[in-house]
Amino acid sequence: MSFFESVWNIFINNWEVYLRGAWTALVLAVLGTIFGAIIGFFIGIMHTIPLQKRTFKTVILKIVNFILTCYVEIFRGTPMMVQAMVVFYGLYYIDIQLDRFIAGLLVISLNTGAYMAEYVRGGIVSIDKGQYEASQAIGMNHFQTMLYIIIPQVARNILPATGNQLVMNIKDSSVLSVISVVELFFATNSIAGSTFKYVEAFLIACVLYFTMTFTVTRILLLFEKKMDGPDSYKVELVTGNKPVKEGE
Repeated sequence: MSFFESVWNIFINNWEVYLRGAWTALVLAVLGTIFGAIIGFFIGIMHTIPLQKRTFKTVILKIVNFILTCYVEIFRGTPMMVQAMVVFYGLYYIDIQLDRFIAGLLVISLNTGAYMAEYVRGGIVSIDKGQYEASQAIGMNHFQTMLYIIIPQVARNILPATGNQLVMNIKDSSVLSVISVVELFFATNSIAGSTFKYVEAFLIACVLYFTMTFTVTRILLLFEKKMDGPDSYKVELVTGNKPVKEGE
């Protein structure tokens, strides 16, 4: 049997295991990115709340921001594999036994949230200050300004970084095998161990990982173009109920 025949034979005999593992990895990555983005936007908004005179509210806000900063630095400064071990096995010490899938999703979400917080903070800082002043001039508070003016712009600006984070999560879901989450790497390792053909088994995994990341990347590019709109816009003047094109 040739090399490629061996690869095909392994895939035919184990395709259900491969696809279940790939599906688990994809679900973990997508949900982890969504939850992480929510965490990131929350932290980004909290970090940009203006601190005025020294009041009890200001002191509480500083304490909360300090805790959030510690969370961001810890999760950005440690490997996800170590985080998975600490979260999953560490929770046993306080009598919390999480399902391995839920524990893996929690780790990816917290890890992604730490990175997304910095993306969001950078996106908020990049917005022109005149927009904040204009919103205050019409009576908006900080959260209204963020919700209706700043966040929609930030979401568009950080979309490429968010897509990149999703691709990273698809690949990095493999580290969850250390807590026995049955994703693609764990499934492939089991197949390789039973067939003693590691190169062939993991070559199939490479193809599946590439297929997922390539597809997600192309979908995100189409989504970006959709958000950008057409290359040129036609200005129309509304006269009564009849729109009139500019120049007529």
